Amino acid sequence: MSDPASYRPAPGEIPDSPGVYRFSDPTGRVIYVGKAKSLRARLANYFAPLHTLHPRTARMVTTASQVQWTVVGTEVEALSLEYSWIKEFDPRFNVKYRDDKSYPYLAVTMAEEIPRVQVMRGAKRAGTRYFGPYSHAWAIRETVDLLLRVFPIRSCSAGVYRRAAASGRPCLLGYIEKCSAPCVGRISPAEHRDLAEDFCRFMAGETATFVRRVERQMREASDELDFERAARLRDDLAALRRVVEKNAVVLPDGTDADVFALASDELEISVQVFHVRGGRIRGQRGWVSERVEDLDESELTERLLQQVYAERGVEVPREVLVPVLPADAPELTELLSNTRGSRVEIRVPQRGDKRALMDTVRSNADGALALHKTRRAGDLTARSLALAQLQEELDLPASPLRIECYDISTTGGTHQVGSMVVFEDGLPKKSDYRQFVVRGESGEGARDDTEAMHEVLTRRLRRLAQEREASATSTEVDADGVPLGRVDPDTGRPRRFAYPPNLIVVDGGAPQVAAAARAVSEAGVVDVALIGLAKRLEEVWLPGEEFPLVLPRTSEGLYLLQRIRDEAHRFAITAHRKRRGAAMTRSVLDDIPGLGPARQKALLKQFGSVKGIRAASVEEIAAVKGFGPRLAATLSEALAAPGILEP
Repeated sequence: MSDPASYRPAPGEIPDSPGVYRFSDPTGRVIYVGKAKSLRARLANYFAPLHTLHPRTARMVTTASQVQWTVVGTEVEALSLEYSWIKEFDPRFNVKYRDDKSYPYLAVTMAEEIPRVQVMRGAKRAGTRYFGPYSHAWAIRETVDLLLRVFPIRSCSAGVYRRAAASGRPCLLGYIEKCSAPCVGRISPAEHRDLAEDFCRFMAGETATFVRRVERQMREASDELDFERAARLRDDLAALRRVVEKNAVVLPDGTDADVFALASDELEISVQVFHVRGGRIRGQRGWVSERVEDLDESELTERLLQQVYAERGVEVPREVLVPVLPADAPELTELLSNTRGSRVEIRVPQRGDKRALMDTVRSNADGALALHKTRRAGDLTARSLALAQLQEELDLPASPLRIECYDISTTGGTHQVGSMVVFEDGLPKKSDYRQFVVRGESGEGARDDTEAMHEVLTRRLRRLAQEREASATSTEVDADGVPLGRVDPDTGRPRRFAYPPNLIVVDGGAPQVAAAARAVSEAGVVDVALIGLAKRLEEVWLPGEEFPLVLPRTSEGLYLLQRIRDEAHRFAITAHRKRRGAAMTRSVLDDIPGLGPARQKALLKQFGSVKGIRAASVEEIAAVKGFGPRLAATLSEALAAPGILEP
């Protein structure tokens, strides 16, 4: 770890101009690249006191050993140079929207004498028309198979084409009329190129023209009593319509646009993009990237567009729809317009079809991030690695096979609820989840979250101590060898609170950890580790420590802690909403002694409402099943008291 002051440039050395800067480590490797409208003002931020910096930024500047910069003329040039350096140096502290797979395109090689339709991946080639990208290659093959009925262009490889030409016999596709067989002269190269042009026009969105043409030819064949040809054209028409249905119009104005959406947490970012051409969705891409920079959503969007469209051969549409306007939007618009060769508009859709499509893309991004987390959580290797990393990072004597996490949920200090969730072997054990109604010293709730956390931990650890004592004093065991002291005499099941956690996690920072540590100390528990996880920066707080522990962003251990904390938060919110909802639906009958749910139900069935009950005589109330003269008199007096109104 280096001291940033050791390589900090003198204030007068840094120019007050737009430019791009890069931080390098002691080996000379570039670890971060950034741009600035004013290099002097921006670089000064990195050399502020370490405790004032974001943990990610602090980690970067203490890893670096030097900083260099290049002055440029405009902010557009800065954008372009920044991406060039990111691509060249692959800096570890820059967020990189890396797609982990190569998406296939439907390609037509118009530069060849006999154009060929095929599936293509990788860098785009000059003279080739591309449509897509598609999510799967089979989707392209299915589309091509349907269209070859109407546009029988070549789809075979160069080797197959040469062998057919040499032998004078077409391949199978030529025999089944899914290729016009230019290899054996059934059609001239010029006629075949016209077929390929029609295929490209159809894929580009001019579908209505070809559908009408086939319909007209079908009617003409029918009028001429050529029913065999009419039937074949009918099947061709059905194939065209199936392709059109698969590419339904989502934007009726025929817009060419890319629609981006982001979903993120503190560690990762899910990206989804729909490619709309001619008003139809022609392709979709999505991937999950690591979040390593301290960037807000507008800056993340800028980096996304910068990296997606800087790739060689990537088509820039007329419109780019984003969830929020990117930072430096005018400069980025100019950069993309220069790349496209005409005006590009970057905007946030506010209403209508484009807003609805943006919501769809966002739901896909949310779903992709949730699926990524689920698959990662279900990976046995990842779970084992996470537990091993927590043992090492937290200096635990053993792997934390049982982890309990606690959270407090409240609204303005009312209806306070604490949650306890349990993870064993890295997986949730929902049968051991618990909810706590926080009472406080006054019986009306705790004063703040720290007092509530202290109460919840105190109650849980007191129960642990009691059940440990019962287990220790019992010498009898059941048929499975479990001490009877660990068995609930009422249910015959094991007392789940009798199993101590290896690690307690509380949702919060230093104040919550201090309150929890006080509860642990008062309970006399010495063999349970305690930490807190602060949500905003994902910092791990240890009892009595002045500064938090920052785990690596790629750490499986940190991911497991985050998942446990989020589950505790979800469980607490659910319990709080349930309790708050029950309080809001309370009836005046709830406050009358002796009136349980069954008697209330019987009363309301008999009299219809509280107003009807109030109007009834004591004798009428006493005649209801479950009531006697004394309870009926008590109820009548209570409802007659001032201030009792029907809800």
